[in-house]
Amino acid sequence: MSIRKRGCGCGCFHGILSLILSLIVIAAVVLTVREAFYQYTYPVKYSSYVEDASAELGVPETLIYATIQVESGFDPEARSEVGARGLMQITEETFDWLRTKETFGSPDLTFEDLDKPDIAINYGTYFLKLLLEEFDGDVPTAMSAYHAGRGSVHSWLEQGKYSSNGETLDEIPKDDTAYYVQKIQRAMNVYEKRLKEQSEENENVHRLRENFAKFVDAYVVPLLDSFFDRFSGSFANKLQSLTYLVGAGR
Repeated sequence: MSIRKRGCGCGCFHGILSLILSLIVIAAVVLTVREAFYQYTYPVKYSSYVEDASAELGVPETLIYATIQVESGFDPEARSEVGARGLMQITEETFDWLRTKETFGSPDLTFEDLDKPDIAINYGTYFLKLLLEEFDGDVPTAMSAYHAGRGSVHSWLEQGKYSSNGETLDEIPKDDTAYYVQKIQRAMNVYEKRLKEQSEENENVHRLRENFAKFVDAYVVPLLDSFFDRFSGSFANKLQSLTYLVGAGR
């Protein structure tokens, strides 16, 4: 009795192909959902204002975006329980203090003007700059002061169990401030990746445009020149013949 060997056949191949296609579709869906989540949760809005403030005041864009995301969720008219307002949630007391140091060329601004994104970003970034300078460039310590106040942070720095050098915090004693700083650092990490990806995309688009321009110059323009040369020459000959026939018929 002969035994017939059964091969994998077309059914097995189709099954593997279907599995591969399914995995590709799932991966595409996951990446799309992930990108949509980041665009919604960590948007890159008011980029021109953020870039200008970062360049002028020397504060990282990632920290500016992170502060806006955590403080207001990019709502320019956000309000807090303590009366802070705007994208970066500055209180009136802090605003008045900042105004004694910098007016950004507008001496007539009022606290209500913080509802304007450009003004809110300018003053919020300037506040970040001052805090970073005050606390030796240490982001967790500076952002602790942004959240809990400079006075609270200075009192913590005087206690050895919270600071080993008296300049930066080793531990944040207030739970809500510690959680706030964690959110800022997490948002900074996300924005660092997002801005890097955005920069790479812009470079790729720029490179694609350059290569396309080179292709057009090298191949398309000569081809069109040749075509129009032939077309214009043929058209000129026909026009000359037509003119001659019309003249002869007179």
